[in-house]
Amino acid sequence: MKIVITGANGQLGSELQDLFNEKSNYECFFLDRNKLPLDQTMLIQAILAQYKPDLIIHGGAYTAVDLAESQTELADKINHLAAEQIAAYCALHGTKLIAISTDYVFDGLSSVALKEDAPVAPINTYGLTKLKGEQAIQMLCPEAIIIRTSWVYSTYGKNFVKTMIRLMSERDEIGVINDQIGSPTYARDLAAAILVIIASDKWLGGVYHYSNEGEISWYDFAVAIKENNGLTCIINPIPSVAYTTPAARPSFSLLDKSKIKATFGLTISEWKVSLVDMLSQYNRVTSY
Repeated sequence: MKIVITGANGQLGSELQDLFNEKSNYECFFLDRNKLPLDQTMLIQAILAQYKPDLIIHGGAYTAVDLAESQTELADKINHLAAEQIAAYCALHGTKLIAISTDYVFDGLSSVALKEDAPVAPINTYGLTKLKGEQAIQMLCPEAIIIRTSWVYSTYGKNFVKTMIRLMSERDEIGVINDQIGSPTYARDLAAAILVIIASDKWLGGVYHYSNEGEISWYDFAVAIKENNGLTCIINPIPSVAYTTPAARPSFSLLDKSKIKATFGLTISEWKVSLVDMLSQYNRVTSY
């Protein structure tokens, strides 16, 4: 099977590279922004045609949530119009598609874990452009699998876990939001789930939710990072109103994972277990 992976240098793309390197039955092409410039939408189908993939894992995205508020056109081009071109290619050539989306398609007003059919109403530009990308994929390539995920972190790239380790190492005291609720996603776990889906004998298109198990706030996450890394920094819980950002964030975006677990027989790790796994790997790498 020939597989094209977009967003090759992102957190998920990097984890997929590690896992696919252990497999010999896939021919993989990892395309970064130089090999596949998602902002140059008119080139996308011609570039994909060079690889003739059987499957595309579309993980590339514009993910600078705050910057998207002032770079609306660029965010829409990458998150919406590029996804549209990829879906159009897949529909034309009979190529399977797994596309990664986000919990930011929701408004954060729910109080129960969000199922795939929950009403969508993004409250920032990033979420809106990702939703428009979802809709374009569903219209052009309804058999595609769309996976919404949340709070992604990894040993690769920039993310909350690595930022917290740095800040707690530099400062005696920090404040972390305690009224935004969800669950983190270790990108390696998501990558492993994607491999299970690919290897499965069933392919059922539609939207799926995936994150690690559990319900926490960013403050809870920061405390766990501190405790697991033996840091002594004081962490103060603060409300969202005390930390204003250009883009609003949903206050509740906990995802219900029952559909993806039932469909593909997935077992999903609890967030504390995955955090320990990631920190073990991260500390091993950074200790050299």
